[in-house]
Amino acid sequence: MRFAGIGPLVKAAIASHELPGAVIVVGIDDDILYHEAFGQRAVEPAPEAMTEDTVFDVASLTKVVATTTSIMQLVEEGRLRLRDTVAKFIPDFAAHGKSSITIQQLLTHTSGLPPDLPLEVEFTGADEAVRRGTDIPVSAAPGERVIYSDINFFLLGDIVSRVTGEPLDRYAKAHIFDPLEMHDTMFLPPASLRPRIAPTQRCRPLAWPCNDPTAPFLRGVVHDPTARRMGGFAGHAGLFSTAADLSRFCRMLLNEGSLGSARILSPAAVERMRVPSTGGLKDVRGLGWDIDSTDSANRGDLFPVGSSFGHTGWTGTSLWLDPHTKGYVIFLSNRVHPDGTGDVVALRGEIASIAAAAISEWRK
Repeated sequence: MRFAGIGPLVKAAIASHELPGAVIVVGIDDDILYHEAFGQRAVEPAPEAMTEDTVFDVASLTKVVATTTSIMQLVEEGRLRLRDTVAKFIPDFAAHGKSSITIQQLLTHTSGLPPDLPLEVEFTGADEAVRRGTDIPVSAAPGERVIYSDINFFLLGDIVSRVTGEPLDRYAKAHIFDPLEMHDTMFLPPASLRPRIAPTQRCRPLAWPCNDPTAPFLRGVVHDPTARRMGGFAGHAGLFSTAADLSRFCRMLLNEGSLGSARILSPAAVERMRVPSTGGLKDVRGLGWDIDSTDSANRGDLFPVGSSFGHTGWTGTSLWLDPHTKGYVIFLSNRVHPDGTGDVVALRGEIASIAAAAISEWRK
């Protein structure tokens, strides 16, 4: 197997202070080909070794693991349609000419909404975030281009709540995480889990940027400022998970929506998520998932372009999956610890290339 190159790459990046540590998993079907922890999960205020069961703030992996999956379950049940307008569920969203924007456009980041609310402006509460996201004008005409936007996904999380009568955290636990036995995957992790959680930055509860050297480290509290202000979780960020749990999620997707006795999605829904859904736009995205865009560096150079899919998270996390080989790579780090200056963009792509080569060799 071609995994010998992973260790030196990760260790060199750690030595260059691009990240404190990482956990990497490569798998095919139900076989784990590689699962290793590197470096430290904390370097301040005291060093702690990284372990394979470290719990990470997975940041925007929340969008695909929790929110997209929840939305697709509701589509399967006929409780909403991709062509439904957002205003059908959030009536005030029609303000500023947004009445035609659809659920699908939120999922594909083609709504035209800007990337986020103004991050330096503090507020409190999920309802207030939705009010602000509802009242914001678009930055481009709907369907005109891909603008990766957290607003899209906290609105989708709110729609899950409006349709089901349950907040996203409770719905996802009952309908995704518990059936898949993803026991270390959750929003708002309890204090008992804190020793295994990788910290991020020093930050005050509602602050951004995280630049107060006297503030405590966020540990078990989401790094994303909008999600923190929304009560600690939202449709775009706030999920915590482990490499082992995310492996179960990847296996479910690559097995057309089921794992063991648990059926999470239909094969039709899985297929619909991972096919190009952005028309002829340069950035190609599926429903929730990235296929071939400016954000696809974590695909590396060897996973097939167009048929494989994945996603990244701001804190230093990523997934990439290949339905043809049923192989996947998981990269989890807290590259923002301790001071927000780490960078794993190149490293994630290099690891993905090694993983793709090993998967193809194993399939031979």
